[in-house]
Amino acid sequence: MIAEEEKNKPQVEEKKPEVTKPVTTPKSEDKIKTEDKKEQPEEKETKDKKSDKKPEKKIEKKDKGEVNVHAQHISTKHAIAICKFILKKQPFLAVNQLEEVVKMKRAIPMRGEIPHRKGMMSGRYPINAAKIFIKLIKQLQANAEVNGLEEPIIISKAMPNVAARPMRRFGSRRFKRTNIQLVAIEKKPSQKNKGGKK
Repeated sequence: MIAEEEKNKPQVEEKKPEVTKPVTTPKSEDKIKTEDKKEQPEEKETKDKKSDKKPEKKIEKKDKGEVNVHAQHISTKHAIAICKFILKKQPFLAVNQLEEVVKMKRAIPMRGEIPHRKGMMSGRYPINAAKIFIKLIKQLQANAEVNGLEEPIIISKAMPNVAARPMRRFGSRRFKRTNIQLVAIEKKPSQKNKGGKK
């Protein structure tokens, strides 16, 4: 009897859960999608770069050329004499005269109990100091050209100072050291009174 009831019951099909298969896309489509993803960050980077641009600063024209050096191996006394000698001169003229000093054809005027030289009063030939000053004046001239100074240029400031003097061996004596500052400016045309004295 139970068997007959089972046969009379409508057969209910058991629903199996549907398994979704992953959709396979062709490789060409994958490449296109990855390229799109790569292009998006590049666009963002370019936008960032455009926004990061800073306004250009106006470069101001400098009105002087300057050289500062510290602790040069020369005597401060010689440096003072050479600075007085080159002051208010044009750089190329100062270099030519210092080259004559190195060849011992021209003496640097110095004060004190120093023997006389040919054609002048007391003077010396500070060769080592003159070589260092030649280098500095050439640097000064180059700095003036870079800063846009126009010829004629003159050395308006030449200032030596005593630097820190380290001890020599055994602590009995000290080395000679000098700080030097040179400044060059454009030479202004002289304005003379045409009407004479007032």
